[in-house]
Amino acid sequence: MKESPKKCKKLLLYEDTFEHHPTIIRGIMMQKLNQDFEEENLILGIDPGQRIGVSIFYYGTEIGRSFYSSVEELVFHIIQVLSGLRAKRKIIKIGNGNMKIAKQIVTMLNLKFCSSFELEFVDERKTTLKIKNFNQRGKRDMLSAKYISQRDGYRHFILPLSLTG
Repeated sequence: MKESPKKCKKLLLYEDTFEHHPTIIRGIMMQKLNQDFEEENLILGIDPGQRIGVSIFYYGTEIGRSFYSSVEELVFHIIQVLSGLRAKRKIIKIGNGNMKIAKQIVTMLNLKFCSSFELEFVDERKTTLKIKNFNQRGKRDMLSAKYISQRDGYRHFILPLSLTG
């Protein structure tokens, strides 16, 4: 009995790929492995607050999570991810718990990122677990961001300032 030949996908990663952030490297690997996958979305869930949690989904899989204490560091990371990975749709979902910080994030992204993306403000009620001593190293904020990334909100299309003037 002969075995049918299996299709083998080549996963070529070049040297310069490893200069990127680990999240982007994971994303590039997902691109290479899921070329036939229909849903090519990049979704970033953000839990704004004193500690800002971030969860990044690509091809339906979480490829990164982190937290930041400054909006500037967060925006720098988001721009790295948005510009480092290709996707049919780039969606940023921000919880509405702290709209002051949420609007700060959106304004900075619009000023510093020179491409379009979709933005959703999401109702973040019941995304934060009330577990005693659970937020070591921002775990609760990152988990909240993950829940936010899986919810739907009112969608805005953000065009870069270079197009809108």
